[in-house]
Amino acid sequence: MGIQKVGEITVIRLSDADCNIFLIGDTIIDAGTGFNYTRLRDVMKMLKTPTDKIQWIINTHCHFDHTGGNGYFINAKIAAHQIDAEVIESGDKELSVAEFFDGNPHPKEVHKKLKEGDKIKAGSLELEVIHTPGHTQGSICLYDKKNKFLFSGDTVFENAIGRVDFPNSNPAAMQESLQKLSKLDIKKVFPGHGNMFEKAQLDKVLKTNVDDFQKRIEEGEIDDDYV
Repeated sequence: MGIQKVGEITVIRLSDADCNIFLIGDTIIDAGTGFNYTRLRDVMKMLKTPTDKIQWIINTHCHFDHTGGNGYFINAKIAAHQIDAEVIESGDKELSVAEFFDGNPHPKEVHKKLKEGDKIKAGSLELEVIHTPGHTQGSICLYDKKNKFLFSGDTVFENAIGRVDFPNSNPAAMQESLQKLSKLDIKKVFPGHGNMFEKAQLDKVLKTNVDDFQKRIEEGEIDDDYV
């Protein structure tokens, strides 16, 4: 549905069902559902980075709309938080919420099991792993301290936070994760879905009360498509 570049970061949006895919050098952050692989392949050829040249996939969490496309990057190794790595490696249909997307997850080896404070190179960026449980137990954000960029996965969006009503969600942990992010010096946020946004908007979202947010979803006041 669109391509956007911010310096060496290319944001690829394939469909409403897919997460944002971030291409940085020979690394991607999240792989989408895989349902739109042909479109993705053509886009990456146009960008002169064919899918078989990707060396690393960093999954921000285990949900199918972020991991279903992992297998199409045939030469890539996968990195994910050590907790959500178990879901990716087992192909757990429930915890990956694959049925929400009519998907069928295939078990994939996670080559690097991440934890809080780990560093990963992506192009010229040095990304620090910030463990932000809540949406899933093993959700992570990736923080580039030099540029003050945050890749937030499904923890924080432009106008909302990630849902916390899945089997492996934890509302209390989400509140703690939001507090953790509020202490970082962040200039720009690259979320798992939707538009990029700046610090002023992030500050507003980080004040969200998780319980109130979930209640508003259940009452139909907020769309429930933040997965």
